[in-house]
Amino acid sequence: MVIKTTDTKLIKSLFKKFTLPQPNSHKGQNGKVLIIGGSSLFHAASLWAAEVASHFVDIVHYSSTEENRQVFLSLKKKFINGIIVPQKELIHYLKEDDAILIGPGMMRDEEEGKHTYELTHKLIKDFPEKRFVFDAGSLQMMKPGWLKKLETPAIITPHQIEFENLFNVLIREKSLEQKQTIIRETAKKYHCVILLKAIVDIISDGDKTYVIEGGNQGLTKGGTGDVLAGLTVSFYARNDCLNSAVFASILLKTTADNLFESKGYWYNISDIINRLSEELKKIIL
Repeated sequence: MVIKTTDTKLIKSLFKKFTLPQPNSHKGQNGKVLIIGGSSLFHAASLWAAEVASHFVDIVHYSSTEENRQVFLSLKKKFINGIIVPQKELIHYLKEDDAILIGPGMMRDEEEGKHTYELTHKLIKDFPEKRFVFDAGSLQMMKPGWLKKLETPAIITPHQIEFENLFNVLIREKSLEQKQTIIRETAKKYHCVILLKAIVDIISDGDKTYVIEGGNQGLTKGGTGDVLAGLTVSFYARNDCLNSAVFASILLKTTADNLFESKGYWYNISDIINRLSEELKKIIL
C-alpha cells in the first residue's frame, strides 16, 4: 500500500487503530519504555529519542554509557522528562517496561563497540519475549540471525547502507518495486518488521508492505533517525508491531511537511520534537 502524507483521509483511517490513553487509566498504564543509547562520542542521539518518547508514553527510563562518567552525570541535568538509570540496573527496568529501544548513539568501534555487541546479544538472549526496537549502533553490531531468536517480533530501523551491511543484500540501486520485494522477503525470513529509512520509507512485516511518501529535504539533518526511533518505540509500547512503524513514519513525514510551511527546509530537531504532538492531535482528534 502506498501512503502519501497529502492523503489525510487515508491517514486518518489508518490512525483509527492507534491506541489512545484510556479515561480511567493510571500512571504507567499508557506506556513505559526503556531507551539505551549514547556513548563517549555521541551524546545527543539517544537524548533526542528519549525526549520524543516523553511526549507519548507515561514513563521513560533512559540509560547511557558509563565510559565517560562526566557525560553520564550531566545527563541528569539535561534530561528532565524521564528517569536516568545506570546500566547496572538495566535488568530491573527491562523486566518492567513495555518496549525497549537500543542503539541510538552507540559505538561500533573498540571497547564501546564490543559493549554494544555484547549488550545487544544479551538482551535478545535473555529477554526474547520483550518488544524491541533496534537502531543505529545496535543494528550495525548485531547479527541478523539473532532476530529469529525473539518470541516477539522486533522492529528494526535501518537506512539503506545499514540494511545492506546487516543482511548482506544490495538494495540502493534497486527500483522501488524491487526494494519492496527485498524488504518483504527479508522481514519474513527474520520474523521482524523492517522500517527502511529513505526518501520514501518502506515498511513490512513479511506479509503486508507499506510505502510512505512525504517529507522534504529538511529531514536530511542528523537526528531525524533518532526522532523516528523514539516515535517507534513509544508507539510499540501500546500498539502492534507493524502499525507502530507505520504510525511513526507517517507522523515524522507529516510533521516535516507542515514545518515547511512556516520554516522552509530550515527547521531543526527541536522544531520537529516540539511539533510532533500537535500533528498527532490533528490526525487523531
